[in-house]
Amino acid sequence: MKYNRCGKSGLLLPQISLGLWHNFGSVDDFENAQSIAKEAFDKGITHFDLANNYGPVPGSAETNFGKILKNNFQGNLRDEIVISTKAGYTMWEGPYGDWGSRKYLLSSLDQSLKRMDLDYVDIFYSHRFDPETPLEETMMALDYAVRSGKALYAGISNYNPEKTKEAAAILKQLGTPCLIHQVKYSMFVRTPEEGLLDVLGEKEIGCIAFSPLAQGLLTDKYLRGIPKDSRAAKPNSFLKSEDVSEERIHKIKALNQIALERNQSLAQMALAWVLKDNRITSVLIGASSTKQLNNNIDSLQNLEFSTAELNLIESILK
Repeated sequence: MKYNRCGKSGLLLPQISLGLWHNFGSVDDFENAQSIAKEAFDKGITHFDLANNYGPVPGSAETNFGKILKNNFQGNLRDEIVISTKAGYTMWEGPYGDWGSRKYLLSSLDQSLKRMDLDYVDIFYSHRFDPETPLEETMMALDYAVRSGKALYAGISNYNPEKTKEAAAILKQLGTPCLIHQVKYSMFVRTPEEGLLDVLGEKEIGCIAFSPLAQGLLTDKYLRGIPKDSRAAKPNSFLKSEDVSEERIHKIKALNQIALERNQSLAQMALAWVLKDNRITSVLIGASSTKQLNNNIDSLQNLEFSTAELNLIESILK
């Protein structure tokens, strides 16, 4: 595993981090989840990323991860891992369980710490910008989380370039710099290239990309359409069947051919493609098995792209 410095800080993050958005909830196999987390750590993945509402049910990923920590990461091992969590999306009903108020963020952080049985998390994020709450209030909540010792660093997620600039300026003035921005970024989702990556580079803020495989589209799973056991085939999934159009499948097949010529799987090439930008600190992967986890980690064996490869990938994506 290789480690990158996170923005202008002393913190190093692995180039690949493990996200617990899927496969760690109360509806999932606990022993399988525990095996994935242990294998990830053994392979050098020191960063585990959560949010208050990860599950299902909401909160259960944190509860299960707390059990995994107790079973496997006692003593000094806690000092060898980076744990992040977030608040900003709906967690509970009523006026105080959503968005970006100081009330919600700090209450949610306390609940997250109880679920994981932790004294602190390493990174606490505002999960999304709240247009109805003063940005100063949200950033002051992050600053307080750090000053209280309940978090070591502050981060933001899903903020546009303008609000990222404003948030970073407020945090800098408060004395708690913005460590990192977590954003959706993949070959199929290029929005961060429209100004955000420039802001992060200019402000020396780390960047961690989630959904680098576009919810599984950038794997060999959809080369022949929509499998019955895939996310696109499931109701209430973030990936819809209409996302897997004939045009999209054609692009996936063309990209897969390039990956084969690089002696990589499509997933491995997709991860390498995101990591090619030196403003990206780490990519967040999910895994449903240790086999899938290790396949993704093997992307680090070939991170270099020729100009011809990059040009061909661009022609396909356009």
